[in-house]
Amino acid sequence: MPANKKYLSSPIQRLLKVTAAIIGGYLVTNALLLLLLHCFSRREVLITMKFMSYLVWVVLMVIAFLAKNGWKVWGWYLFACLLLLSPIIYTLLFR
Repeated sequence: MPANKKYLSSPIQRLLKVTAAIIGGYLVTNALLLLLLHCFSRREVLITMKFMSYLVWVVLMVIAFLAKNGWKVWGWYLFACLLLLSPIIYTLLFR
């Protein structure tokens, strides 16, 4: 039995969701890691985030596929990257 057409997204939305899940989730995960490295001791953060980064990335992937609009997912992920990287950018510019 085929899926109901009203629940299927367009090919462009599917592409946006897949790219947001893989690339956007990876960018947000790395931005979080860089923020933690900036704020805390490097050794503890690297050991912790080696395992936690995969879990964060998977959660961000699931969130991307649960959304209805791929553009909004990309917008939220880029906003999260800028928000997480803003302390690092601030210290690099005004040091």
